Amino acid sequence: MSYIRLEQDSDGIIELVFDQPGVSVNTMGYDYIEAMQSAVAELAQRVADGGVRGVYLRSGKKSFFGGGDLKSLLQVPNEFSPEEADQQFAKIDEAKQPLRRLETLGVPVAVGINGSALGGGFEICLACHHRVAIDSKKLEVGLPEAQLGLLPGAGGICRTVRLFGLEKAIPWLSSGAKFKARAALEKGWVDQLAADEVEMHAKAKAWIMANPEARQPWDEKGFAIPGGSPADKQKSQALEGLIYFGPVGVMNNTNNNFPAPKAIFACAHDVAKVDFDTAQNIETRYFLNLMTSQTAKNMIRTFFFQLGDINNGASRPKLPRSELSKIGIIGAGQMGAGIAFAVAKTGLQVVLKDINQANADKGKGYAAAVCEKNRRIDAAGAERILGLIHPTAEAADLAGCDIVIEAVFEDRKIKAAVTAEVESAVGPQCIVASNTSALPITELAHASKRPQNFIGMHFFSPAEKMPLVEIISGEQTSDAALATAFDLAQRLGKTPIVVNDAPGFFTTRVIGTTISEGAAMVLEGINPVLIENAAKFNGSPVGPLAAIDEISQATAYKNGQQMQADAEAQGKTLPESAAAILVGRMVEEFDRQGKAFGGGYYDYPEKGTKRIWPGMKTHFAPEGYTEIPFEDIKDRLLFCQSIEAVRAMEEGVVERAADGNVGSIFGIGFPPNTGGVFQFINAYGVRAFAQRAQQLAERYGAQFTPPQLLWDMAERDAQFV
Repeated sequence: MSYIRLEQDSDGIIELVFDQPGVSVNTMGYDYIEAMQSAVAELAQRVADGGVRGVYLRSGKKSFFGGGDLKSLLQVPNEFSPEEADQQFAKIDEAKQPLRRLETLGVPVAVGINGSALGGGFEICLACHHRVAIDSKKLEVGLPEAQLGLLPGAGGICRTVRLFGLEKAIPWLSSGAKFKARAALEKGWVDQLAADEVEMHAKAKAWIMANPEARQPWDEKGFAIPGGSPADKQKSQALEGLIYFGPVGVMNNTNNNFPAPKAIFACAHDVAKVDFDTAQNIETRYFLNLMTSQTAKNMIRTFFFQLGDINNGASRPKLPRSELSKIGIIGAGQMGAGIAFAVAKTGLQVVLKDINQANADKGKGYAAAVCEKNRRIDAAGAERILGLIHPTAEAADLAGCDIVIEAVFEDRKIKAAVTAEVESAVGPQCIVASNTSALPITELAHASKRPQNFIGMHFFSPAEKMPLVEIISGEQTSDAALATAFDLAQRLGKTPIVVNDAPGFFTTRVIGTTISEGAAMVLEGINPVLIENAAKFNGSPVGPLAAIDEISQATAYKNGQQMQADAEAQGKTLPESAAAILVGRMVEEFDRQGKAFGGGYYDYPEKGTKRIWPGMKTHFAPEGYTEIPFEDIKDRLLFCQSIEAVRAMEEGVVERAADGNVGSIFGIGFPPNTGGVFQFINAYGVRAFAQRAQQLAERYGAQFTPPQLLWDMAERDAQFV
């Protein structure tokens, strides 16, 4: 069976059917290019011969088209010779020319979008004169290349700019926007919706029959780009502002860590000033440049392949999907209430329990406030969600729950009492999950009569928004419990990573290293502004000092005291870290307990932006700031996290690089341009990373000493997978 079939109906409409052999999703690889060139050449001949009234593109798969062949992009070198660049340019042009020829055949061209069409798949749709999509909540269309460090390279920028104008196109392209069917119709990405495939075919063909003279807008005489072109002498005020201030905004928002948004802005600007064929060549050159980018390779590997593997259940036991209907939440504070909202939003019943009815009702009130703030939830939707949340103080109401999540204080005794209370009220098959960020699950399971049903589910705050759930298996946790927790996380729209039990698990121990390293640099007398800016230049959303201010020094102080008490109870003594020393001084000496308490490392004026507390210099660098290379500051903040991730893998806490990469980005804000803690090492070069880590250890402390696993992998020239 060939990739493309051409089938002519009795009305003279030729159906071009994409049906790539041996795969479930059509992709834009070399076999596509060859098939498309041949198919369009045959179409052109048939049109020339007469009797063809139009062309209708559709898919023979459940989805329309999956985009470009990203596996081949990972093999592209980081540099091209001039000869290689010319060869690559020609290959990209080969993929684009059939689409240009298709839209200029001289007959109407429509497409039926029966499932998601993203990236290259939607670029095919843009080359059609009319787009009909099935009205399904599962269907998405768009050009998300920016989310993978790329830009649309098969005419997507040229056509989007001409279809929508620069003011609309640039924000959509630079953010990698995707739209569900109804939103796509509203915004003009598709022209019609259909209830099913039969209606989709009928509407598309009816449009072809009714529009024999159809052409692309940009092929009409006198066409002008909506909103104007940069070449126009009389630009609109909005367009002029976009052209002059837009690039500054891009640079400020990315700190130059993400080349794709910058390239997209420049490409869109340039293609809007020239004719279509010249614009195609410009787009190809920008795409060619991004192909060689290490950032693109990092993001493709993690956000496409590894995230895809996780979402497809690579870490999940091979068991049937869990049948879930009723979920219990213990603790109606912000975390518990946020989880309750997320559960109810999916249509599951929720029992939200606290020590008294007033607290439980307050938790439901939090969920009501979330509904009110969410513009996508109308009154009927809010009523449905809140109707599924049952606030209570009675443990008996937990009867019939499939899984109960406790979200109470990080205190072993309280959690043990809650576990006993839950197990007395639920059936023997119910899973009990502890929402804890650091307490070992195996130890917490000692309070359970059914430790095989006990598991950790570490949600991140605010739970209704954060995309990650860290699932922790204790020593006796069963595969069935793990599968159930995994299924619930996915039902909530979260990405679940799976790790094994240890103090701090994976995310908490990794983020703890950069907070501690930031504290160590403060105690060394390094300017806090440089520390925070180094994190931002790395690509982190906030610096380590801002992060602990948000958590609050008070919370960190209490957690530190709890960890020390836990260690002493086991006959151990924890070494006092730089973070513990600094937080202790901030709380005890200066009463600087964090943002929620009026100020910590930062001051938070009522009017104006936050600023570093002047006392940071007075108390920690009274004789002037210590100077070290800025590159060292940047590396200290990144290397400490990746080294700790390697230690966690060495200890068996995390088994797959995918879980570590995705968890570090989605859970703790590791710079996404790096691809995560393990991909950062891969891209740096494992041997070079180990050598640089050893250099940092000699300068700044044993925390940077490379683990043996790192040296072993460097010796084998292996990568983390």
